[in-house]
Amino acid sequence: MTRLDAAFEVVAIDSVSRNESNLATYVEATLRAHGSLDVERVGDNVIARTTGPRTTRVIVAGHLDTVPGDASTAYVEGDVLYGVGACDMKGSLSVMLEIAKATTARSVEVTWVFYAREEISRAESGLTEIFELRPDLMAGDLAILAEPTGGAVEAGCQGSMRVEITLYGRRAHTSRPFTGLNAIHRAGALIERVASYVPRSVEIDGITFTEQLQVVNVSGGVAPNVVPDEVQVVLNHRVAPDRTRTSAEASLRELLDGFLNDDDLFQVTDFAPPTPPSLDDPRLRHLIELTGQKARAKVGWTDVATFFERGVPATNFGAGDPLLAHRSDEYVTRDELDAFATTLMAWLA
Repeated sequence: MTRLDAAFEVVAIDSVSRNESNLATYVEATLRAHGSLDVERVGDNVIARTTGPRTTRVIVAGHLDTVPGDASTAYVEGDVLYGVGACDMKGSLSVMLEIAKATTARSVEVTWVFYAREEISRAESGLTEIFELRPDLMAGDLAILAEPTGGAVEAGCQGSMRVEITLYGRRAHTSRPFTGLNAIHRAGALIERVASYVPRSVEIDGITFTEQLQVVNVSGGVAPNVVPDEVQVVLNHRVAPDRTRTSAEASLRELLDGFLNDDDLFQVTDFAPPTPPSLDDPRLRHLIELTGQKARAKVGWTDVATFFERGVPATNFGAGDPLLAHRSDEYVTRDELDAFATTLMAWLA
């Protein structure tokens, strides 16, 4: 079976978030067939560990789930595999399975982690589930998260803050709006302020992170003949690793100063912390050398933050173009899988 065919088998198994059981069973059976691995299943998460005498242990992790899509439409055309999750991140999962079964010599012990529910709420994450139920399985000196990175190292990750702002007005009849105050009209000025936001960039350990701010939802209105007295505006703020939740909130409040009244509400409803690059680790610097590409910042939040919170240096490295993730025409190529496999095997050796 070719590497592309092996990846097709993984892509063809439906594993939309919360429906990873069949793929977890496939992964578990594949790994158990390799007798030298210690394989454990925790819910719909599968962990396989080498148990040799080497003193350094590396974790290579990837998520089993995909965003919604029809796995039965996956197909191979030439040297390209199309299908939901092909890029994010089933192509990399298939390479992980291949290398986990390989008998080539390595300089480290390896823990292979295949976890569920990454594409939805962090509170449901299979990775967090393993850390909570079986922390002994997650001991390691550093970690690779096989997110699609185009075969380069994407270091650290942005934090993600979700903020819900409620602006208040005063109801009135639409034929006599001067007797009320239109909350949606108030929101217009705030939205315009966000739209004019100039992204802040900061360099950390030689890696440049650029923050982003977007309005992602607006809701309000009572009836077609009523001046609305309330509107909700939801913002998503992607923040650099030098931000804490407190400093990120403070900077956003400063940006919107003058657009909120004292009785308006500003609520942080979710915060996933950013993570610094961790490139002071010599083993991660060696991985960068092997890729032949310059390291760059990870755009978006990933579970490198989950590892970092628990004292494990981690970075993103996987097959596939990250710009294709979650798209309807998602794909991964044979060359991308080959490059990922070659570099990962060389690094582990």
